[in-house]
Amino acid sequence: MTGKPEVTVEIRWDEKAGLRTGCGVRSQVIDVLKAQIKRRPAKKKVSTAAAKATKNFSQPKLTIGLDLGDRSSWYCLLDEVGEVLQEQELGTTPKAMRGMFGVMPRCRIALETGTHSPWVSRILIELGHEVIVAHARNVRLIGESRKKDDRMDAQTLARLARIDPQLLCPVKHRSAQAQADLTVIRARAGLVRARTSLVNTARGLAKSYGERLRGCNVRNMNPEKAAGLSPELQRALQPLLAGIESLSERIRECNEGIENLAQKSYPQVALLKQIKGVGTLIALTFLLTLEDPHRFRKSRDVGCYLGLQPGRRNSGQSQPQLHISKEGDPYLRTLLVQGAQHILGPFGVDCDLRRWGLKLAERGGKSGKKRAIIATARKLAVLLHRLWVSGEVYEPLNNSNRVALPAAA
Repeated sequence: MTGKPEVTVEIRWDEKAGLRTGCGVRSQVIDVLKAQIKRRPAKKKVSTAAAKATKNFSQPKLTIGLDLGDRSSWYCLLDEVGEVLQEQELGTTPKAMRGMFGVMPRCRIALETGTHSPWVSRILIELGHEVIVAHARNVRLIGESRKKDDRMDAQTLARLARIDPQLLCPVKHRSAQAQADLTVIRARAGLVRARTSLVNTARGLAKSYGERLRGCNVRNMNPEKAAGLSPELQRALQPLLAGIESLSERIRECNEGIENLAQKSYPQVALLKQIKGVGTLIALTFLLTLEDPHRFRKSRDVGCYLGLQPGRRNSGQSQPQLHISKEGDPYLRTLLVQGAQHILGPFGVDCDLRRWGLKLAERGGKSGKKRAIIATARKLAVLLHRLWVSGEVYEPLNNSNRVALPAAA
């Protein structure tokens, strides 16, 4: 017997190791170690959203101002703090745009409205950039600058886009298909303007010679209408009258093409043509210009979008009455005014819109009739948008019938 005291070892339950009572400690530890080796270690859960947010936060935010020219353009690249990183000139071609901006990371690119802005903006969007098309008419910081050149304009666009894109009054370009279809209508409008110019020239030359062309519709004007003129004047006007006849034939072909386009691709035209005074030309131009009816929160916003609402320049107690703003598409605004003239004219059918316009014109005044036409054109735009969105059947005297029913009861 030794002199050392006897030590009692107490074996306690280990929940993690799972030690069993009644077994040797050594064997139990070995079993636990083997189990840990065989057990697959737990993976740490990685949040995709958190990783994405971290990546976006770490990625530098670059802003580019692009001043478009007819032959060449200029761009300015800014970093997060507004320091100029690069300024360079490039050609205004699709190949140059793809080559320059295709290798850059996602940036915010600002450019002004113009001839080249539709196709340039579509290319930049395809490359994955955030594109802001500034309304050139409202960016006076560029238009009225005393130090105006392409390089400074690009830098100003970049700085405005970096601070607040709303300062640029951004606009939305229509799609490539809508632009292609609208080009058919624009081409017809160019032919009509050319024919009008030739007709005015022919009539003016005849009057200055002391003679007059025979009165007729412009669509039917041809060399035969100069039969009553002097021989020398007939020879002088022969090319003009032949050109007018040829243009009228081209315009008729355009009209047929527009009708076919509306029937095949735009069935909504039938909804808008329910209003007497609105033909295929007005309806299709309205659809292609607005393109997306849900861009507008209310139908009344369409009148403002087309520049048919009076301008506003209030300051303190001064609230002057201004002319209409004439913003938006001028050709569609002209067509709507022509439709309003037909509705209020002698051939217009009885409807709520006609009654409202005539009542407004009865107020008199120096420009009562003109104001009534513009106001009717604005209401016509609102009505067209409402029919487009709702798809309802148009009732010409809907409001008048509502008033008549309670009176009869």
